[in-house]
Amino acid sequence: MRIQVSGIDLIRDEKGAWRVLEDNVRVPSGVSYVISNRRVMAQTLPELFVSMRVRPVGDYPHKLLQALRASAPDGVEDPSVVVLTPGVYNSAYFEHTLLARLMGVELVEGRDLFCSGGRVWMRTTAGPTRVDVIYRRVDDEFLDPLQFRADSMLGSPGLLLAARLGNVTIANAVGNGVADDKLVYTYLPELTKYYLGEEAILPNVQTWRLEEPGSLEEVLDRLHELVIKPVDGSGGKGLVIGPDATNDELADLKVRLLRDPRGWIAQPVVQLSTIPTLVDTGMRPRHADLRPFAVNDGKDIWVLPGGLTRVALPEGELVVNSSQGGGSKDTWVVGQDPLTVSRHSIQGLVAGQAAATESISIVTSETIAVKEHAPQDHAPEDRPKGNGQQEQQQQARSRQLRQSRERLRDAGTEGAREQGSSC
Repeated sequence: MRIQVSGIDLIRDEKGAWRVLEDNVRVPSGVSYVISNRRVMAQTLPELFVSMRVRPVGDYPHKLLQALRASAPDGVEDPSVVVLTPGVYNSAYFEHTLLARLMGVELVEGRDLFCSGGRVWMRTTAGPTRVDVIYRRVDDEFLDPLQFRADSMLGSPGLLLAARLGNVTIANAVGNGVADDKLVYTYLPELTKYYLGEEAILPNVQTWRLEEPGSLEEVLDRLHELVIKPVDGSGGKGLVIGPDATNDELADLKVRLLRDPRGWIAQPVVQLSTIPTLVDTGMRPRHADLRPFAVNDGKDIWVLPGGLTRVALPEGELVVNSSQGGGSKDTWVVGQDPLTVSRHSIQGLVAGQAAATESISIVTSETIAVKEHAPQDHAPEDRPKGNGQQEQQQQARSRQLRQSRERLRDAGTEGAREQGSSC
């Protein structure tokens, strides 16, 4: 099994039809927003969750942990699961810590792991502990310096060998990024029909493959009215919206398309549906999309009854990514019996809706007075910063290592001087 969790971006076009905009099966992120938004809403408007049939999102950590444990190597009855993070400087670190905490598993960095005898081990104060499943939030190229980038300090040497030997499961699997490729996206309806013998339930957005005869010429003629995307882009990086681009930007884009047509796709400008959004000037319509999350345990696929609704906060903006200034909203799925929760049991309501744990405090009326004058802690934002975020993490680690070596060298030089003086 290669995909334990996926996040598929959906939109509703100007005609009200739902379409698939993008697939995310490599390292899908954003579920921490879903859980955090639900916690805030359940605390702020508990009466709505009691009177309306809102399905909770609190089962997600449990479902994810079940899927990860089910993917353990053969013969492992009680698998050890860890969440692998690039570290505290990563923009999604808050999500990594939240999921590890809610699943009750260890959060580790590459330096916490080592490989020996074709197996992966975790360093602990009680000695090495075997690791069976790694829920990795690190890109492929940084996972193993023996197989990919030799300068990577974010992974662990030998990780891929242990996976090849079947001694550890990496979730999601290495290489899944091929399915995130925007050119592969254009073939998915045909792949669905070929392998499953049925039509896709939700259609894709109309897309031009620029490497096909005639497509490049048509796109170049209509460059000012189309959206052009790099096939390997993410987070809105490299995207060009023709109607908003300057003549110089379009001229530069034309040169790049002619140089590498295989590296780009083109789509019409889809006027995303709008939802009421509270901004500085009041309640205004803003464009939005929806990212539902699906968890696969090998026997069944469970879809989170909610999702990440991303909102483009600037007026008229169509790019909803948080790296481009977007926000998010709590998303409700209704359809179960009304909740039977005591009107005073807000803590129980929040716990049921958003998987609260003892390590994540719940604010109730009894605790407001106590916390009113206490210092405020602010969690780091889970804001994707594009493809370069792990390069930045790598550079930070390299600087730390270089500074440590310089301090050791200086200390050694100073010690040699002292010994010379004593002689």
